[in-house]
Amino acid sequence: MALLTDAAKAYIGIESTLEWACDPVERGAVRRYAQAIMDEDPIYQADNDTNQRYGGAVAPPLFPSHLFRRAFGTTDPIQDYAADPHFDGAQKVRGGLPEIEPLKHLAVMNGGSEIEFYRYACYQERVKLRSRYADIVEKESSKGPIILVYTETDYLTANDELLMRVRHTRIRRPL
Repeated sequence: MALLTDAAKAYIGIESTLEWACDPVERGAVRRYAQAIMDEDPIYQADNDTNQRYGGAVAPPLFPSHLFRRAFGTTDPIQDYAADPHFDGAQKVRGGLPEIEPLKHLAVMNGGSEIEFYRYACYQERVKLRSRYADIVEKESSKGPIILVYTETDYLTANDELLMRVRHTRIRRPL
């Protein structure tokens, strides 16, 4: 019996609305991120000879994905679910995409990510993202049928320059 229905396939191509990071790329956040990943490359610091070809100090390649955090004054999702003993902290969908209703009853597993890097984000740049369902396919595994949901998220500058594209795979399967 096929798990993947036409109703689920209809989600292919659906895009989220644009979501803006709550803060621009700023020196203090870049410093903390660079220290956390143990990569204090001089190009991430103040303007110097090593980063002039980028127009000045830049953020590490994956930094734009960490700009999307909860803004001041917004509700904390962990607090929203604090009383729910079944909440595991996992998000089934990211990037503002709607839940795929016909697959909602299936378990979710992380199938990995691929990241394509286009350019560094510069200090003071604003970053936005847009996600889309790129594909949804059914495959047979040794444990039975699974559905692979492929999403793509583009991280863009305010001028629509592509910083990076993240392709994420989620595996859906019966419990």
